[in-house]
Amino acid sequence: MTRVLLVDDDVELASMLREYLEQEGFVADTVHDGEAGVREALSGRYAIAVLDVMMPKLNGVEALRQIRASSRLPVLMLTARGDDIDRIIGLELGADDYVPKPCSPRELVARLRAILRRVAGHAAASDSAEPLQVGPLSMWPERRSAQWRQLPLELTSTEYSLLEVLARQAGRVVSKNDLSELALGRPLARFDRSIDVHVSSIRQKLGGRPDGSSWIQTVRGQGYQFVKA
Repeated sequence: MTRVLLVDDDVELASMLREYLEQEGFVADTVHDGEAGVREALSGRYAIAVLDVMMPKLNGVEALRQIRASSRLPVLMLTARGDDIDRIIGLELGADDYVPKPCSPRELVARLRAILRRVAGHAAASDSAEPLQVGPLSMWPERRSAQWRQLPLELTSTEYSLLEVLARQAGRVVSKNDLSELALGRPLARFDRSIDVHVSSIRQKLGGRPDGSSWIQTVRGQGYQFVKA
């Protein structure tokens, strides 16, 4: 069974979420401060972690920063409803998704499963499969690895999924709705800026084209387009 780490100083809420996750077939452990959350997240025992932003000793954003320094463990952030700053910072640091609090256990489970499906991808496929090649970009979806200009390209699981969708549609505009459905596994919520934040992070990692423009173009009112070389 899939093991989930819940990191939240609200003991009652964490206990309720743990019980619901276990009813849904997960194994869930809870800790109640950021320092313990980092230790457990880096233990190698978990498939995914859920981090609350507001916690004692170490807040969720700093905990995520420490986790990302040495691990690509998928992380879902719990943020205060309407708190855009923490949400955006979390996404920029490599959070895979976020859920505003208070959230329903059903929504949390749906988001967790969507992330885990993306991470699993086609893991059972052969590593010898031909890469997806677009200009300087090479991607191996079966093992979720990528190279940019023949050098390893470090991406979070969400960044990988978004870039793969854009690369497969290179030269064509992909709407934010389609990106959310295909890469995040969920409909695009109103006022949801997570796609924009993830794309901005990918752009920084790819750098500019020879003319100084971005490899991922924004098409106003339509979406994003990966530019063919």
